Amino acid sequence: MINAALVGIDFGKIDFEASLEELSLLAQSAGANPVVTLTGRRSSPDAKMFVGSGKAEELRLACEANDIELVIFNHALAPAQQRNLERALNRRVVDRTSLILDIFAQRARSHEGKLQVELAQLQYLSTRLIRAWTHLERQKGGIGLRGPGETQLETDRRLIGERIKALKIRLDKLRRQHGTQRRARNRNQTMSVSLVGYTNAGKSTLFNALTKAQAYAADQLFATLDTTSRRVYLGDEAGQVVVSDTVGFIRELPHQLVAAFRATLEETIHADLLLHVVDASSAVRLDQIDQVNEVLHAIGADTVRQVLVFNKIDAVPELAARGEAVERDEYGNISRVFLSARTGQGLDTLRAAIAEIATAEPLADMPFDPSEDIRTAEPRENHKIPELGH
Repeated sequence: MINAALVGIDFGKIDFEASLEELSLLAQSAGANPVVTLTGRRSSPDAKMFVGSGKAEELRLACEANDIELVIFNHALAPAQQRNLERALNRRVVDRTSLILDIFAQRARSHEGKLQVELAQLQYLSTRLIRAWTHLERQKGGIGLRGPGETQLETDRRLIGERIKALKIRLDKLRRQHGTQRRARNRNQTMSVSLVGYTNAGKSTLFNALTKAQAYAADQLFATLDTTSRRVYLGDEAGQVVVSDTVGFIRELPHQLVAAFRATLEETIHADLLLHVVDASSAVRLDQIDQVNEVLHAIGADTVRQVLVFNKIDAVPELAARGEAVERDEYGNISRVFLSARTGQGLDTLRAAIAEIATAEPLADMPFDPSEDIRTAEPRENHKIPELGH
C-alpha cells in the first residue's frame, strides 16, 4: 500500500472536517495509506501551487520525514498547479478528480462501465499530456527527446482524440439501446423506480433487500458503478415495477464522469420515481442530500418525483424507536420513509409506499427521440475502437 499525504485547504464554504474524512475514505478506497494530513486556511487558491510557498515547503518536509510517495489534494488542481507541485515536492501529486477517476477505474465491471470510465480518464488526461513529457525530459536530461518529444506529444494527442471520438460513438449506441428498453417498459405500462443517493448510503443493500438480488454491496465508496435493474411484484393492484440501482454521487463529482456516465444516469432521468437513499446515521446527511440534488439538477432529473428514504436507522436509536415509518407532505403525498435495509425494519412500508404511488399516478408519457443530444456519426456494428499505442 502506498503511503500518502492528504492536503485540504479550508476556504470556509463546506463542512471542512467531514470533507477531510471523506478524502481519507476515498484515498483508502483507491489503495493508499493516509499517513499525514496537512491543512490550511486561505481565502482563495494560490495561482502557482494552490497552496502558498510556505505551506508547500511544510508539505515537502512532512513527505520526507514520513516516507510519503503520493500527495493527494482534496481539490481540483489546474495542470500547471499540479506540475509546479510535483517539481517542488519531487513526488507524484493527484487531485480529487484524478482520485475519484482511479477508484471508478478499479470498480468498473461491465463493458459499458469500463467504456464510460475510460472516456472520463482520457478527457481528463488530454489536458495534462504535456506534464508527463516535461517530467520525462527532466528525468532523462532531454537527450534524444529534443524535437521528437514534441512529435510524440502530438501523436499522443491525436490518438487520444481518436479514442475519445470512438468511445462517444459506442456510448451513444448504448444510450439508444437503453432508450429502446425504456420505450418497451412504457408500452407495458411498467413503472420505473431508480435508487439514487450519496455514495455509501446503502443503495445496493436496499436494492438487494427489495428485489432479492445479489448485487455487490460493500461498506465502501463507489461499490456500485453499473446500473442493475430487477422486476419487483407489489401485489395484484400495483403489479410489477422495475427497480434500478445506480452509481452513487459525491461532493464535486468530476464533470468528466457526469458526462461519460450519461448512458447510465439516463436511467435516473427517465424514471417515474426516485428513491433518494440517505444515510440517516451521517452527521452531514443534510449536506449530502443537497449534493445529490445538485447532481440531479445537472443531469435534468430534478423534475422526477422523489421520496427520501432514510436508511440505517438501526444506527440511530431515536429513529429506530419511532412508531411511524412514513411521513407525508401537506397534500398527503408520501415524502419520507424510514428504514434499515440491513435489518429489514421498514421495508414493508417502503414496498407499500411504492405500490401506493404506482396505483395513484398514471405513468408519465415519455417519448424517446433517438437523435436527442447525439452529435456524433451513426455507429456501425463492427466499429472498432482504436487502441492507444502506449
